[in-house]
Amino acid sequence: MSLRRVLALPGWAEHVRVLAGTAGLDRPLATVQATVDASRAPAAGELVVVVRPIAGTDWQIDALLRRCADSGATGVLLPGTEPLTASRLLADRLAVPLLSTGASPLDLLVEARLLLVAPELDRANLLLATHRALGDRLRPPEEVVAVLRRLLRGPVAVLDDQGAPLAGEVTGRVRLDEPVPQRTELAGGVLLAHPVLLQRPALWLAAELTGPAAASADIVPPALAVAAGALQRWLLANRLELERDARSRTALLGDLLRLDTEPGADLRRRVADAGWRLGGWHVGLHIGVPAAVDTVARTPEVVRALQAENVEAVVVEHGDGWTGWVSSDHEPTAERVRSLAARLQAAHRALRLGAHTGVGRPHPHPEGLAATVAEALDAARLAATRPETGHFLHVDQLGMAQLLLEWTRTDTFEPAARALLAPLHPAPGDLVRTLAAYLDAESSIAETATVLGIHRNTVAARVARIEQLLGVDLSRPDERLALHLASRAVILSEPD
Repeated sequence: MSLRRVLALPGWAEHVRVLAGTAGLDRPLATVQATVDASRAPAAGELVVVVRPIAGTDWQIDALLRRCADSGATGVLLPGTEPLTASRLLADRLAVPLLSTGASPLDLLVEARLLLVAPELDRANLLLATHRALGDRLRPPEEVVAVLRRLLRGPVAVLDDQGAPLAGEVTGRVRLDEPVPQRTELAGGVLLAHPVLLQRPALWLAAELTGPAAASADIVPPALAVAAGALQRWLLANRLELERDARSRTALLGDLLRLDTEPGADLRRRVADAGWRLGGWHVGLHIGVPAAVDTVARTPEVVRALQAENVEAVVVEHGDGWTGWVSSDHEPTAERVRSLAARLQAAHRALRLGAHTGVGRPHPHPEGLAATVAEALDAARLAATRPETGHFLHVDQLGMAQLLLEWTRTDTFEPAARALLAPLHPAPGDLVRTLAAYLDAESSIAETATVLGIHRNTVAARVARIEQLLGVDLSRPDERLALHLASRAVILSEPD
């Protein structure tokens, strides 16, 4: 706020004259205070309103002007006084505006003070309107966006923790690594953002103010904080509902996978209530992810990725990720199975969750559902150690590898494998994974380097070190087979 803005008020424009000190009209104005004489020391940013004519000579006006200049006050308003030319020249030299009025100084003071507190009143009105519009009812992001868009008359969006819009749209970008309220200047506007915090920002609420609305950006953050609180309540309630549904789905899947006879009436009813099918043919899938991934929260994302590839699948939170299946009335042809696997692989790539995905063969009826899911779990376990396949495997791609996987799960093989490879663990570099990748690549140094993302000279040095530490010759087929199985068994048994 400046004195020039105050002079544009109706009462001031009609009744106030600027006598001198026009160079200081853009000084910041913080407060307007009345005084009965010129002896009080003004504060910085203060417009001094003298309510009674100053008796005596103009030296008192000169002294007041100097005190204003020294303290950083904004200016002086005199009631009906016409100071001498010397006082006007002093005001010009000090750049302290000297004003005069024939109207009531107190009326002008009230009008100026109302202007000064207008932002606070606007902030309070917007805050109250936001409270009333959102109310106590839980509101999803779409409704919160609609309320704020109406109140702010500009673009509003709810963004996820990666900056993608869940509702609404804004053009500016939120700094996702700064979990605090933000203000970003845009070309012709302002972007305001407020985090919706749980343990970390789960969502962001962003509003874009352009044109005249950008001038009122300072009054908006409290309203965004209120709306963020409403979103937080919705998140917590929605999370409870998601976890309850996830537990129910996981329990139902567990009951299905443990079936060794025909399902009873109660189980069939629960399956029907969930919208699942037991009849027909099923192709199982399993998507495993690192332990840090919140599978309950990410389930809708997985469903969207599958639907984007025209895959209508049941998806259940299970184990280290999600287990699901695609059902059909008739046995799918080999071509349809290949097409389905290709679409599942495209969805797997789109997820970007560090996932490893396995797909089973088609099997019929309830017992077939358990079989195809078991195959998908096996394929996913192997896919976790296969960067060369993009961490995606269809069980038909496994062949002998699946049989070897079953053998390496035994209680006798894994300890033997660990003992065989024990000399590799203290050495620098991940020699066990290097060994597995090297043998997967059929001893190709170049392909191993590409898979591991390291230089081929580094691969060659590591392979030589492995042979030295283990006392083996990797060109011999029997030693290669034993070490290949051992490295796979050790890697599969390690936590993610």
